Amino acid sequence: MSVISALLGRRPGVTVLIATSFTKSLAKLSGQEQAAVKVSAFDIQQYPDNPGLSLHRIDRCRDPDFWSARVNKDIRMVLHKRDGDTVLMYVGHHDDAYDWAERHRLDRHPTTGAAQIVEIRETVEEIVVRRYVEEAVRKPALLATESDDTLRSWGVPEDWLETVKQATDDTLLDTASRLPDEAQEALLAAAVGERPVLRFATQEASGFNHPDARRRFVIIGDEAELAAALDAPWDDWAIFLHPAQREFVDRNFNGPARVIGSAGTGKTVVALHRAVRLAREGADNRVLLTTFSGDLAEGLSRNLDRLTGNGPDIAKQITVATLPDVARRLAAQYLGDIKICSDIEAIVLLKEAAAAEGTGVSQGFLIDEWRLVVDAWDIHDADTYRDLPRLGRKVRMVSSRRDELWRVFARVRAAVEADGELTEAGLMHRLAHMMKDLHVPPFTNIVVDEAQDISVPELHLIAAIVGHRPNGLFFAGDIGQRIFRSPFPWKAVGVDIQGRSRSLKVNYRTSHQIRAKSDILLPPRLLEADGGEDNRLGVSSVFHGPPPELLLFDRPEQESAAVGVWIKDSLSEGFAPETIVVLVRSDNELPRARAAIDLSGASVRVALMHDAKGREFRAVAVMACDADVLPSEKRLVQASDERALKEVYESERHLLYVAATRARERLWLSACKPASEFLEDLLTT
Repeated sequence: MSVISALLGRRPGVTVLIATSFTKSLAKLSGQEQAAVKVSAFDIQQYPDNPGLSLHRIDRCRDPDFWSARVNKDIRMVLHKRDGDTVLMYVGHHDDAYDWAERHRLDRHPTTGAAQIVEIRETVEEIVVRRYVEEAVRKPALLATESDDTLRSWGVPEDWLETVKQATDDTLLDTASRLPDEAQEALLAAAVGERPVLRFATQEASGFNHPDARRRFVIIGDEAELAAALDAPWDDWAIFLHPAQREFVDRNFNGPARVIGSAGTGKTVVALHRAVRLAREGADNRVLLTTFSGDLAEGLSRNLDRLTGNGPDIAKQITVATLPDVARRLAAQYLGDIKICSDIEAIVLLKEAAAAEGTGVSQGFLIDEWRLVVDAWDIHDADTYRDLPRLGRKVRMVSSRRDELWRVFARVRAAVEADGELTEAGLMHRLAHMMKDLHVPPFTNIVVDEAQDISVPELHLIAAIVGHRPNGLFFAGDIGQRIFRSPFPWKAVGVDIQGRSRSLKVNYRTSHQIRAKSDILLPPRLLEADGGEDNRLGVSSVFHGPPPELLLFDRPEQESAAVGVWIKDSLSEGFAPETIVVLVRSDNELPRARAAIDLSGASVRVALMHDAKGREFRAVAVMACDADVLPSEKRLVQASDERALKEVYESERHLLYVAATRARERLWLSACKPASEFLEDLLTT
């Protein structure tokens, strides 16, 4: 008996587990009810047979091992007690809890060996069962040719085999949603033409230790672990690594590698787990986990702490920071005190240089040319500028015009150097040249999240540090979510991922309805600057929910009032205020969003679309998507050429896609007439 068990009076040989179904049902209760449940849960953890819990077997259940525990006059917990294991299965109001228990059972799958929570086939509403059969008559069954053994190897419970074989395009989601997670995902993958991974029994003595079972059950060791399980969102992407993603974490690559996938497919969780895996491989390994913004870096750091909670020494081997922050730290270490010329200061110098040279080139074009070509690619002389392929720039330029522009840029370079400064890009390029000569680099491995927004100098720097090492560089990203940086060919910086790029195809975060509607905003195939292609076809969601709501209004006041009602409805359905957000394109639309929140009487978050990148919420309202708001009129006017105009349109469309895919279960999209052309696309499709 452990010290903790002795202190708590807990019996040896008794294992307490908590199921995903319990934490999800707990989240639907009020704060006061949740507090009472947690007290009872601690009682069960301390002594599973505590007589004060009024434990009794639920006789009406098909599973004879379901028990009820009394929390208060109305709230009941459903427990499963078998062979020394006590599982917290569900909690709810009296009738709801008993109804759930009667409709479910806990099994160990005969083929895979994984413990499963199974909805009893005979308890499914007869109208749904009838629809399965009726639709099967009218439409072809998608999986009719699959053998029973194959379906079992996918984790399908025995009594659902025939229903699965009858599933059509219209009924597959209904069918899959009633099955254990691994079976859901296998069916959805098979429906889009992919062969699911076969699952067979492991050597584990307990079905709870099977990789699939660990997705829905966690063994509770002590009070601290129970508190963490009850307080944390169960489906936190930073903790759970799906077995299908394990390949991208464990696989070794002899050069730079990348995992890509649309919103919600788990790219960030792969990046987190890969960083931990690389750190664990050697005590001398120093891993950099980086992303494009400070806020996202803080989020990665918090979730890394949770992921490495049982191995704090591993966490010490991992640095989480943005690349500009890393560059400044390396500069302090290797270059001493360096002054940085900011973007604003560079623009002032550009204006002064253009005036001195009397050039007639537009200011917008000059700024883009400096940012995307001269500074990005570290150009310091006229010959290099004259001969450089215009990577990322589609406007042709004769030699005489390049000479004219170089005189402007030469003045800027001279002014920056005269002040003893470096631009941020210049600093990264200088560090990159230095890193190539270091025998002991500052990092052994670098993992980049949100890699679609990496810049030329950032990529140059990290390639110089570890690009030559096996497993040195690993990227996770989605070019459909590129909203901050212009695309460029990575091969030009010496980073070639050809043959080492893999796609994630299962969406774990966003409902089928939200994902399908959001996907309309992007083409099914996106071309990359290197000539590669991101095929976005064949992605499936593992759950479904209500369709997104798309509405147009005559006046802003009407829209704000309607969004306020939508917020109230979300709260009444059990959504906590912190899981709801209202998103708008810019500061100009914030008053409309705040008016909606004020009318709802709730305290929910409001944010700009850009600031929601990398986050998720249960319910998202994207409002004020007017024609003069999205795409941004300000950005359109500033576009200096046809290429820049096209880039504005693409990035603004990507921005709406990012905003919409922050929603897990409920999505609202609205505008005042005339609406954005992007919203019109969604309304007419």
